Amino acid sequence: MNNNNQLPLIGVRVVDFGQQIAAPAVAMTLADLGATVIHIDPPQGPQWVSPANAVLNRNKQCITLDLKSSKGLSQAMKLIDEADIVIENFRPGVLARVGIDFEELRMERPELITLSIPGFASNDMLRREWKATEAIIAATSGSFTDMGFNRVLMGIEPSFSPVPLGSSYAISLAASAVIMALYERAHHGHGDHIEVPVAAALMEGLSYNSFVIDGLPERYKTMREHEIEYRHENEIEMDLSYEELQEYLDPFFRTYDCADGGKFYCVCPSHRNHAKRALQVLGVYNELIAEGFPDVQDLHAPVHEWDGETSLGVYPLPAKWAGVISGKMKKAFLTKTASEWDRIFGETGIPGASQRTTKEWLHDDHTNQAGLIIEVEDPEYGLMKQPGPLVWFEHNASAFMQAKGREFVDFETALDRLCRSKSPFTDALPQRSQTASQESKGWLDGKKVLDLTNVIAGPHSAAFLGRFGAEVIKLDPVKPLYDPLIGCLYSFQTDMGKKKALVNIMTDKGREVFNRLVKSVDLVLINAPERQLVSLGLDTKSLLEINPEVLFCRLDCFGGPLKGPKSDYIGYDDIIQANSGIMMRFGGRDTPEEHAHVGTLDVNCGFAAGMGMALAMYHHLTTGCVSRVRTSLSAVTNMAQIPFMFDYKGREPFNEASGRTALGNHPLSHFYETMDGWIFLDSDYNEFDKIKSLEGLHELGDTPDLHKYLQHAFKQAATSHWLNLLRVADVAVAEPNSIETLRHDYSRIHDGEVGTHFGSYAFSVYPEHPSGHCFTQIDHYSIRPSRALIRAIAPTEKFGHSTKKVLASVGYSEPEIEAMIKDNIASLGWAKEYLPS
Repeated sequence: MNNNNQLPLIGVRVVDFGQQIAAPAVAMTLADLGATVIHIDPPQGPQWVSPANAVLNRNKQCITLDLKSSKGLSQAMKLIDEADIVIENFRPGVLARVGIDFEELRMERPELITLSIPGFASNDMLRREWKATEAIIAATSGSFTDMGFNRVLMGIEPSFSPVPLGSSYAISLAASAVIMALYERAHHGHGDHIEVPVAAALMEGLSYNSFVIDGLPERYKTMREHEIEYRHENEIEMDLSYEELQEYLDPFFRTYDCADGGKFYCVCPSHRNHAKRALQVLGVYNELIAEGFPDVQDLHAPVHEWDGETSLGVYPLPAKWAGVISGKMKKAFLTKTASEWDRIFGETGIPGASQRTTKEWLHDDHTNQAGLIIEVEDPEYGLMKQPGPLVWFEHNASAFMQAKGREFVDFETALDRLCRSKSPFTDALPQRSQTASQESKGWLDGKKVLDLTNVIAGPHSAAFLGRFGAEVIKLDPVKPLYDPLIGCLYSFQTDMGKKKALVNIMTDKGREVFNRLVKSVDLVLINAPERQLVSLGLDTKSLLEINPEVLFCRLDCFGGPLKGPKSDYIGYDDIIQANSGIMMRFGGRDTPEEHAHVGTLDVNCGFAAGMGMALAMYHHLTTGCVSRVRTSLSAVTNMAQIPFMFDYKGREPFNEASGRTALGNHPLSHFYETMDGWIFLDSDYNEFDKIKSLEGLHELGDTPDLHKYLQHAFKQAATSHWLNLLRVADVAVAEPNSIETLRHDYSRIHDGEVGTHFGSYAFSVYPEHPSGHCFTQIDHYSIRPSRALIRAIAPTEKFGHSTKKVLASVGYSEPEIEAMIKDNIASLGWAKEYLPS
């Protein structure tokens, strides 16, 4: 059989003890990639009873074992003896107490890879024993409090979201770590133990909500921020209605009503070509220019040097012009239906999309044709619509879509499956090295990546690899495509650890630079639709002619394993939020609202692309085959909505909690006000008797309205009282925290470490950041191997800082480099200032 046509993890064997979402979904991701996975449930069944388990356990053999019995434990150990990977997500020490100790297992079999995904870190002595449900982690980590400027102006705090962001980030991060550990094992024979706390994964995923740049120039403040400051200074209540709020949004970053009553989300604020095209197709561009709309040539110059007050491609626009433009756009959008604008924007190369529900996404022509949604025959629910793969290879993409429904088997069958699926490669693992140098090695040490990406998702994926030892060269054009907010401010996080060069690769000499760089690296990365690849020289034929061994990764907006009607449409995080139902789920069907966390899907798409790149490297090492790996924002949204991302005949209505008034899933999973604050109770009806036995809640069983009773009861005592009472009873509860508080309590001056020893939360402060601003950010600390080294990568250098160094590294002499700079083929910077003022 041609190894290049196989799924890349054929022969890898996994034992999955996971419950809830994150751990089973990691095992599902590995199963989708070809691994043989045995999923183990306790005798009473899964902890979380949901049809989503049919998705989470597809491609798996499912068995039931009682680990508290000697027979069940013995059977579990026999399965583990045949496994390459073991996954669990219980509180620290739970599995060891029943006799499955990962440290002991790895002492006996050092090639074993073990993965733990606890809610809070095992070294977080305050929280490690808390019952850490999805909502408890979100509340504790500030996710329900720091919901963005919209919610601040509307006076909504706390907020609730049913989207399991913590688990969605943990899925990509933990699966990436396992694949990199497999890659290291294939090199040197060693396994590893990896911990990925969901709280840390959530903090990394929400990194754009928690960073702080001291002295941020005024040009980057939005109309919403100015209004918030004004109201604070004048003690005015935050009470904007949804309709009033819309007038504080940038005209190129908001929802518009269409002729059919549908809604369309336009997202093209920071790219002057996109904004211009949007105004042209709407028929208002010439009208706007005739009214004197200015045109600034150099958006990366300080504002005081501009030759006008604003320009297309500036975000945020000043209030005066924002009002003029949005007024014209509102009228124009009312001339066509939302679906018509979908097609016009997509075919014209403008980021925008209609607002839709998750159900509409599941049944959309594009998602089904492209393999973003697939059909799986489940033994309980029959034919189901389910998410497609998270990553895939271009050369055999259809193989990644052949998911089979979960199979309920007995122990003997499960053991036989593991034994029969063992790869010959496992028996041929290299001799383990015991040298000190190997003990401190990063999983990707020595690997080189050429990063051609922009905005957030693409550059974030390359930066993600840096912590594991990969060397990344970031190649950008001599003339910037985006304004400084996206081009520079976001790069504080997306370009950490990279050598940054500016070269015009569309010239002959620039193309030669590109060719030399491709010859020098292991992998090339870009975020772009397929139609752009040939002109950039990134099609398969062109790349392999330059370097026959170079791997390639591409991420985009609407891409799936197969071609669909929207495959070449461009877009950002917000486009997929609108199109896949996240905005309706968050804000309500009639008043859709962006899920407030910046990079909600972008960052996770970066993690998924990182997983894909590691997968391509592993596949190349084990088979010698060169591949092109893919993922997309569309694939990632399926993971973010996995509790709801399915359909089948007879499914209950899509009526999960949504909108601004929703403060929980049901009365026992809900926000409640106390005497002096708020708590989030996250229980279920299985614990009803336990809860009503607690002091102050005895009458719970006698009331017909649980929610109303709890509202009254919890106001009778302080937050600290309820937290203590409920936690002692092992009921999930949390006080909603803010990211500002976490940052205050867990920040330190950057010390060259990644912060894993600080528990669930760790921030680094860079007082001498290359930008000249003091910068604070969450650490890159969610992936915690026991053996491999995780590096604290360097803060982001200025665009063009390493141009000379990069050119010299591929053989250019100093005179040749100076000549390229003189001819504007290469450049040492976009502007005088790192972050234009």
